[in-house]
Amino acid sequence: MEVIPSPYSTIFNSLKNEIEIKPLRVWTDNSIYGALIIGFIAQLFISLMRYEIAELKHTSTKFIKKSLSDLTVTVDSWGRKVKRYVYSNFDAINTMVLRLNWGVS
Repeated sequence: MEVIPSPYSTIFNSLKNEIEIKPLRVWTDNSIYGALIIGFIAQLFISLMRYEIAELKHTSTKFIKKSLSDLTVTVDSWGRKVKRYVYSNFDAINTMVLRLNWGVS
C-alpha cells in the first residue's frame, strides 16, 4: 500500500527541516498560532524569491535561508538627513536578492 503525503505534511516538513522552526515553549493557542504564522511567512517569502529570481528556482530553502541570515545591513543615519545603508557578508544568493531592489526600508 502506497502512502501519499498530504500537502499539509509537505508544508510542515518544510517548516520543521528547512525553515528550522524549533520547539517553542509556548502554552497558549495564540502563541502557537503566532509561531506557525511566522514560519509560514518565512516560507512564503522564500517561495516568492524563487518565483521572482529564476536562478533560485532549484536552490534549497536551507541555502537561501543561510545566505539571507548571513547578510548584514547597517543603517547609518547619525546626524544626517539621508540614511546610508552599508551591506556586508555578500554571497551569490543575497546579491541576486539585493539587485531586485524591492524597496525594503
